[in-house]
Parts: sequence; structure tokens; C-alpha cells
Amino acid sequence: MMNIDTQFDMFSDTPAGKDPDKFSPTHHRYHRQLWSKPLPDGSPFTLADDRPRGYLYHRSMLGEFDLSSDAFSNTYSCADRMSPIRSLVATDMMAEFFTLCSTIGAYVVFPRKMINGKQNINQARGCHPKIRDRIDLTLECIRLHYAGQDSPLSVVLARYSDFFALFQRFDGYVDFFLLNDLVDNGEVRFLLPFEDFQRDGYPGDLAEYQALMRGTMDFVNGRNKRIAAL
Repeated sequence: MMNIDTQFDMFSDTPAGKDPDKFSPTHHRYHRQLWSKPLPDGSPFTLADDRPRGYLYHRSMLGEFDLSSDAFSNTYSCADRMSPIRSLVATDMMAEFFTLCSTIGAYVVFPRKMINGKQNINQARGCHPKIRDRIDLTLECIRLHYAGQDSPLSVVLARYSDFFALFQRFDGYVDFFLLNDLVDNGEVRFLLPFEDFQRDGYPGDLAEYQALMRGTMDFVNGRNKRIAAL
């Protein structure tokens, strides 16, 4: 079994004011342990430490992949637009939500390097108004990528098609990164009613924010259980 504490708060060993995605040594170690494993076709996918130049790195006959960590979940604690809604949630509940989203189950890795000066996946999914860093909407875009269909992130995902090809199919990607608690029978389990990307990704009111909170916490708890069982 892996020695991974799924209750560990990544901010606890991150310098004040810094981002755990880059500066938490525990975070880095956990990602390296978790995702250094065989790909769906059996090929070894071993990640090397690439700090301080980068984060994690793989080089083999499969190609070269420069990866970084990304918070797959989002509490919107830094989104000014969401402040009036967040202020309506009990302080202890917000603290519980933020703490859970600071555990390893709330993070994933994506290709880090910008290609031709264009946004990487982390940047694009955070900036696109139809996605707003939502885990369910991001995963739906990835599902559509494997299906050869358009989505708000089609262009950026296509730039990193060599990375997604490592996992062969959507279910291979989901299984590899232990995202199963957000998928039912090959379909993404949306945290809010899905309107085919026709609305802004932000929750629109308190009820939606609370639904997104509950769904996100269920997903992160479920993924942490999968990680703990490895």
C-alpha cells in the first residue's frame, strides 16, 4: 500500500501565500507516487522530479510529458463575483469545504507547457466562462475530446492530444486518475443541471452553490477513499 495520508492539508507544508500546486513537497511526492504506474496498455509511466525547472516529467518512447498539479475542485474562495453567495454559507461549512479541497483527492495533473504561447489546460479551464474551473464540466470536455466532439475546451485539449492518447479512451483516463466517482456508465455525473454549455459555469445562487459544494465534497471523499485503498 502507498503511504499517502488522504486527510493531509496541502497548505500545511506550503509557505504562506504560496500555491500548494507548486510549493507543497508532500503534494509533489503524492502526485509522483500516485501517477507513476502502468498505462492502460501496460506501458510504464514513470514520473521524475523536475523541480525547480518544472514539476513532474516523463520521457520515454511514448514521448515527453511535462506535467504540473492543478486543483481539480474549486471553492471559488478567490472569485470576487461569488463572494455575496459564499457569505451566505456558514463559516464552519466553508472551512470544512476548503479543507477537504486541500487534500490530495481534489488535485490532478495536466500538461504544463504552453504550446506556441497559447493557454495550457489549467489556464483555459479556469478562464473559460462556460467552465469556471468546474470539475464536472472539465471532465465532460475531456469525454467529448475522446468522442471526437466539440466542447468549450476542444482547441486546448487538441493541443495536448498526445497526453490524452496515453490513456486510449475516456474510461482509461477516468480509471487511471481515479475519477470514477464523477462518472456513471461512461457519462459524467454533473454537479448542477447541465445545459450543454449554454450557461456560465458559476453557480447562480445559494442553492446552486450548496449543490456544487455537496457534489464536490462527495467526489473528493470518494476519490480519497480510492487513493487510500491503493
